[in-house]
Amino acid sequence: MLGWGNSGVMSLSTLTPRPTTSDRSDGSSRRHGRGFWAIALAFLTAMAFCTVPAPLYPLYMARDGFSTFMGTIVFAVYAVGVVISLLLAGHVSDWVGRKKILIPALALELVAAALFLGDPSLPVLLVARLVSGLGIGLITATATAYLQELHAAHRPGSSRQRFEMVSTAANIGGLGVGALVAGVLAQYVDAPLRTPYLVFAVLLAVSIVAVALTPETVEERLVKPTYRPQRISADHGDRAGYLAAAAAGFASFAVFGLFTSVAPGFVAGALHLPSRALAGTIVFAVFGGAAVAQTLTSRLAAPAKVRLGLLAQAVGVPVLLVGMHTASPSVFLVGGVVAGIGAGVLFKAAVGAVAAMAAPAQRGEALAGLFLIGYLGMILPSVSIGVATQAVTAGTAMNWFTGLLLVMLAGVAALFRHSAASRRTPAPFTA
Repeated sequence: MLGWGNSGVMSLSTLTPRPTTSDRSDGSSRRHGRGFWAIALAFLTAMAFCTVPAPLYPLYMARDGFSTFMGTIVFAVYAVGVVISLLLAGHVSDWVGRKKILIPALALELVAAALFLGDPSLPVLLVARLVSGLGIGLITATATAYLQELHAAHRPGSSRQRFEMVSTAANIGGLGVGALVAGVLAQYVDAPLRTPYLVFAVLLAVSIVAVALTPETVEERLVKPTYRPQRISADHGDRAGYLAAAAAGFASFAVFGLFTSVAPGFVAGALHLPSRALAGTIVFAVFGGAAVAQTLTSRLAAPAKVRLGLLAQAVGVPVLLVGMHTASPSVFLVGGVVAGIGAGVLFKAAVGAVAAMAAPAQRGEALAGLFLIGYLGMILPSVSIGVATQAVTAGTAMNWFTGLLLVMLAGVAALFRHSAASRRTPAPFTA
């Protein structure tokens, strides 16, 4: 979200850390090392919790009688909460310290779990998803910056590779883990709309304790800057490159939104497979593929990442569509995994492009704009599919989505080519 790091994970990794003064004794190093893994597990737990409802949407629909459209609205409310939180407070931990933001943010997730556990009606379900989104917007920004600083304190001067791999696994991998755990629990235990939230409520409470015991890495400023929301700007020296990256972000998040909102309903409806465990497994495979691909492609040059991401999405989504029309779970799964790989790699390339073009003092603003557009990509296509299913079949709605996505990917490719050409063209001489 609002500023992923070079690893391609959601964070405000561009925050400038202000480490507290600490000795470099073995005891201090070990504390930071233990804290690194504590924050990683808390981050994974929070990200997993935000996808717990994904395989459960068909159950809510059956219980409350609301449509696929209303299911996408519930999902969209979560994404709106994330955007609001990122814009208003995603940068505040840089002033007051990581723990003072991360602990209340985890507490918001615990509140959301309590709302879900109350066997909510649709209005309460909407409130729970909004609260969860508000918490996640704070967590992704703060936890990734915290991980980076704990890694540096534990292993000063070492490569960032461990931090990048762990933060990617916690963030993108966590999104898949939550859907998998919720789907399996809902399939094989009693009270499928309560047990997953109870399990994660316990894990979130443990995470709060773990964060409280972790060393702080930011010294709170005695004189804080005047508060303002995170500013967004597109003027970063390469407008064509920024536009290309923003379009890539929109396309990538459209695929992620598909699998966290309407795909579980497609599995139960179009594929005639009501298994919640299967729905959760498919979401896990998509996000797991994205996380693994982001890690394995970390050494690729940016143009190669763009080409790989575009190709994988352009192949994966049509294959997924074939799986829907032929009612083939295996083809649907393969298409989803390939599309997820493409979305993960393409978005990582987009973040890298924006981070490279923006001046350090403006990098947060540049990435804020990228993530705002990305979340619009997550919200608008998913809600549009929900609206379309009010009038046409799910298969027809996916036909439209696939066609529009392919056109969008072609546009992204053209924008990146234009950006590369403009960088190679020397500026005209003026006297």
